[in-house]
Amino acid sequence: MITPEKLQGIIARFESIEQQLGEPEVLRDPKRLQELSREHARLRTLVEVAREYGKVVGERQQALEMQQTSDDAEMRQLARQEAEALRAREVELHGQLEVLLVPPDPLDEKSTIVEIRAGTGGDEAALFAADLARMYQRFAERRGWKVEVLASNPTGIGGFKEIIFNISGTGSYGRLRFESGVHRVQRVPETEASGRIHTSTATVAVLPEMEAVEVELNPAELQIETTRAGGPGGQHVNTSDSAVRIVHLPTGIEVRCQDERSQLKNREKALKILRSRLYEAQRAEQQEKRAAERRAQIGTAERSDKIRTYNFSQSRVTDHRINLSVHNLTEILDGGLDELVQALITDYQRTLLAAQ
Repeated sequence: MITPEKLQGIIARFESIEQQLGEPEVLRDPKRLQELSREHARLRTLVEVAREYGKVVGERQQALEMQQTSDDAEMRQLARQEAEALRAREVELHGQLEVLLVPPDPLDEKSTIVEIRAGTGGDEAALFAADLARMYQRFAERRGWKVEVLASNPTGIGGFKEIIFNISGTGSYGRLRFESGVHRVQRVPETEASGRIHTSTATVAVLPEMEAVEVELNPAELQIETTRAGGPGGQHVNTSDSAVRIVHLPTGIEVRCQDERSQLKNREKALKILRSRLYEAQRAEQQEKRAAERRAQIGTAERSDKIRTYNFSQSRVTDHRINLSVHNLTEILDGGLDELVQALITDYQRTLLAAQ
């Protein structure tokens, strides 16, 4: 329930943080500075809406008082109209506050591991997987987040059978977590001589990056093998045992990395992916409603099992979960995902609010 006392408490906390951010002892403590800066950023929009909400409530009360006390009939009519307009704005702001007051998921602040795999459609599906990888990488670059490829299985024509990359940046998981699922493309492939539209798919799984202290790996439960790297690549390919394959014996989860020349770097990347996959598996096990979440994210890659469609002939992107279509496909594939991302986050917050 939204009360004036609750809103005042939030505003007071925000103002206190602003004051602390300028204090010398905080500036000398990087960890404390980071924590306060993160909370300040989280509260900023909430406080802006709360202040406007308080202002609108006060102005509406004044309009109602004028409507009741004025001796001038014309002034009473104007006050009534103003009160009605302010009431509509008050309801709108109240709804925004309800969404903003939903407690944030701590995982939202984490960095992200994105896994993309070609689905139905052969070479065209692999090319679409490459398009999706570039889309998310451009989205990250626009925000100043760092992108690092952890593993990939390229095709000879510029596509990917599989590509896994890390997006390092505070809040990247919170922005991208709803991208998980089957993405479908409808377009004329470059290899299609007749100009016929093809439908292909690629799967996306978005995982929170977990630190070693958060997911402990028992060396006795790991089967680690080194082999020579294979596939397209530079001089190091097939000349040294740099590829690393790790199997987590209790779960059977397998990770393979061969992109780096260094066996040590490939091992580090494989362990990073493994920790995130294990965390997802553990979380799904703990929460029955999210059982087998990673499997659900990836889906079957059948054309009918989709969360979003990219239609090139109509320059349209449709997210089927929220029935939202936008007609700026080129901009979206260049990383302009903000409208879709925000709409998914808002829908999720409203779902949480309704469940309270």
